[in-house]
Amino acid sequence: MTGSLPSRLLPALTALALVAACAPEPPPSRSAAPMGISPQIAAVYGPVQDGERVIPAVPPQYLAEHKIRREVDYWTDQPPGTIVVDPYARYLYLVQPGQRAIRYAVAVGREGRGFSGDAVIPIKREWPRWIPTKSMIEEDPEQYGPYRDGMDGGLSNPLGARALYLHKNGKDTYYRIHGTNDVSSIGQATSAGCIRLWNQDILDLYARVQPGTRVVVLTEAESGRGTVPAGNTLPPRVAGLDPVAPPGETAATMFFTERF
Repeated sequence: MTGSLPSRLLPALTALALVAACAPEPPPSRSAAPMGISPQIAAVYGPVQDGERVIPAVPPQYLAEHKIRREVDYWTDQPPGTIVVDPYARYLYLVQPGQRAIRYAVAVGREGRGFSGDAVIPIKREWPRWIPTKSMIEEDPEQYGPYRDGMDGGLSNPLGARALYLHKNGKDTYYRIHGTNDVSSIGQATSAGCIRLWNQDILDLYARVQPGTRVVVLTEAESGRGTVPAGNTLPPRVAGLDPVAPPGETAATMFFTERF
């Protein structure tokens, strides 16, 4: 393998910059979402000019209703501005005033399900660099060896357009919230990786989040918390990759923004 990124690697990479936590592997296949999306959704998830780069549109077949960024009812005692990640429901919530939240669909790997509790975002990066870990290079030197010095940010970089770095007690958790170059993975539980969003969604979240933002990552037992009022029974977890009735959907409003 030489300087250009091999095609077999491009959709698979979800690794994190300078960390061992989010090693890339191909996500499982899934069925396509219904076609016929609205012009509003098509515009939100269409091509985005970001400096000298143009982020491609999310293909319509992946824009299922439960994956679209939207504002939903969200009952929590966390203050507005807090990020709540539910790795098992595969949603990220940005808490808003009035028991509401902006909900983003995410893809989650086993590393993303391995961290829970509180963290803080001290650093955020545009078009972050990615460096394969030592273990990745040792396991597959042909594939990862050429990138031992890192890959510059760009459309083929597995971290996507933006990354939010999580620290706990002043130390790096090696846990990231970032974009992706694999649009088909969003909404899935993948075999590897941390928390990633469509580039269009990470751009929106990145613009709303400042250094010092608190992040709460739910455990499996806590999954679904906030989607019903306190004291109510949490909705049952649905087997498979796609929920039948996404939490908060009945009171949801489509959420569109020009921030990205």
